[in-house]
Amino acid sequence: SNSWLSLKSLPADMISRNNFSMWGVLKKCIGMELSKIAMPVVFNEPLSFLQRLSEYMEHTHLIHKACSMSDSIDRMQVVAAFAVSAVASQWERTGKPFNPLLGETFELTREDEGYRLISEQVSHHPPISAFHAQSLKQEFEFHGSIYPKLKFWGKSMEAEPKGTMTLELIKHKEVYTWTNPMCCVHNIILGKLWLEQYGAVEIINHSTGDKCVLNFKPCGMFGKELHKVEGCILDKSKKKRRVIYGKWTECMYSVEPKVYDAFRKSEKKSGGDAKNCEGDDADEMPDVQETVTVIPGSALLWRITPRPTHSAQMYNFTSFAMTLNELEPGAERLLAPTDSRLRPDIRAMENGDIDLSSREKERLEEKQRAARRERSKDEEEWTPRWFHQGSSPHTGAEDWLYSGGYFDRNYSHCPDIY
Repeated sequence: SNSWLSLKSLPADMISRNNFSMWGVLKKCIGMELSKIAMPVVFNEPLSFLQRLSEYMEHTHLIHKACSMSDSIDRMQVVAAFAVSAVASQWERTGKPFNPLLGETFELTREDEGYRLISEQVSHHPPISAFHAQSLKQEFEFHGSIYPKLKFWGKSMEAEPKGTMTLELIKHKEVYTWTNPMCCVHNIILGKLWLEQYGAVEIINHSTGDKCVLNFKPCGMFGKELHKVEGCILDKSKKKRRVIYGKWTECMYSVEPKVYDAFRKSEKKSGGDAKNCEGDDADEMPDVQETVTVIPGSALLWRITPRPTHSAQMYNFTSFAMTLNELEPGAERLLAPTDSRLRPDIRAMENGDIDLSSREKERLEEKQRAARRERSKDEEEWTPRWFHQGSSPHTGAEDWLYSGGYFDRNYSHCPDIY
């Protein structure tokens, strides 16, 4: 049944973080990498990072749209919109997903959107999550692996999602690759948490040589740039074919370069106003400027799905995120025993029981450490069940590739991790 598709809320409101100080945990870690630090569960959201990764798929309709287009530049602009939409659910998601346990898996089958996805935690130090999504009609494959490198800088926490996304449009025999932008959570210690994403994202069509360079802009001194994304599509002769602009929190448009340049020129003549957003105590989030200014003659590529009304009490989840931990009656018999939905600490947090969640998280982490000690005693290497290391046939780079077989539903060799 698809009853969960219309799920309106989580079982319990989110747990208040007001009585907890992040500083106590983090003051020892300035400039350090955080993957080895155990964080109190109160700073989490009730999803595993594997589930969070599957949120890349929320706007799969864009991939279907790209598949249906005959022109490669048109396809590129829709793929670019998909790459932006894939990180849009991060907006205001300041809770940290649970670190997946080694061998943990998460599957998502969406008949309505025409795909299924499998992900697995393939390495613990460094923490690497691999995923592979395939169209149910052999139209596309979308896969990659992410090592979220976290650093703490005193007031803010920076996450660098190391890893390459690969999208294959099978009918067009096209392969696109890109890496995701940096992400920073501000005011970890003081003030209201807020999040920005920044950095250049370069999408390459390996089959045609077309390239799209997207610039996720940092907030800047005056806050005018917050959430903005701008870039352009170049064909293989480096000719500028389209300008793409918008906000990753809202929408993306495309327009002819000539039209864009003329508009920017006229804008400069009329002059803009600016104000400073640097504060001393907390890096206050700048007031978000009015929405994206649409340049006449632009085409809308993507618009974000509005959040549910009570999202703020639900860890700022999107409607899509709310469905991810839902366990349909009888689903347990089908799922691999390593599926994130079966993780007791996440389930307890979703149900609003922070003490049980905390105890279960400690128990699972200790169980994982014990298993690691056993392996090193027997000089055994950990082997992921569903992915293997290999080199990408398109870029030659090392990557985690799906070995196949997950959906045959034979899970007798799955590790006991819960």
